[in-house]
Amino acid sequence: MSYINKLKTSGKSSVIASLVSEMLDAANKIHVLHLTVTGNGSYAAHKALGDLYEALPGLADGIAEGYQGVTGKLLEYPDVSAPRLKTVKDAIDYIDTLHNKISKAQDGIEFTEIVNDLDNIKSELNSAKYKLKFLS
Repeated sequence: MSYINKLKTSGKSSVIASLVSEMLDAANKIHVLHLTVTGNGSYAAHKALGDLYEALPGLADGIAEGYQGVTGKLLEYPDVSAPRLKTVKDAIDYIDTLHNKISKAQDGIEFTEIVNDLDNIKSELNSAKYKLKFLS
């Protein structure tokens, strides 16, 4: 990799690594909510949360592998925690937060395939939000 490419990607590496770590932790937090959700519409919420917690680890892995492959360097993954989610509303709010973080991470990424992979994650989040907001 050229010196110019190293400069362009060095700042984004920590952002991508943090995002991957947070998504992996978020899958666990969403899984716990999936197991404890109750009330009207709880089955729909249970299913929507189940779909999301099952998708997030693979999506995070895809971003990590893709980014490491395109940049030619391994990321250093920090300990990043997602918030504890106690209600479906908490999950919807967190989905919005994660969506915004992903959008910010996309700024300045020169690799269109990584931007596309991040768009796919946002699509998964949008689908979960729709199901939680309107079907549960």
